[in-house]
Amino acid sequence: MLESFVDFYRNELKETLAGISEAEARRRLVPSLTTLIGLVKHNCAVERNWFQHRLLGIPREEVDGLANGDDRSWAVRDDETVADVLAEYDAACAVSRRNAARFPLDHVVPHERLGELSLRWIYAHMIQELARHAGHADILREQIEAARADHGVMVVDSPR
Repeated sequence: MLESFVDFYRNELKETLAGISEAEARRRLVPSLTTLIGLVKHNCAVERNWFQHRLLGIPREEVDGLANGDDRSWAVRDDETVADVLAEYDAACAVSRRNAARFPLDHVVPHERLGELSLRWIYAHMIQELARHAGHADILREQIEAARADHGVMVVDSPR
């Protein structure tokens, strides 16, 4: 059930990019670094942090890709497309699923600030993290669609 909720919110986040142009995906509509494509990119790092660095104990510098959810995790290179970032996210999520499947829910890992955390805790945290970011993405998507309407652009086949 926990994995199903995590997957549900992973998909919710991805769906906010459906039908969005490259420019719209990068459009900053709030003062922070938050963009639609940046939300997905950030969650690539979050996946790697919890399911590779924390769960498997792989040092961050040895993880394939950024594994820290700091400001750098929101940065999308100019040459990266929405399709590139979605593929990166799908790959990170697939690794997370494989890694989590290796352990029972009561398996614990150390955390320097929070003590011992179980895989169950990681799943619950990921549900919270993904649901929060999917909500942010919904708001950004709504703003983008409102801007389209203001300019007479019809939104077709929007999943939202």
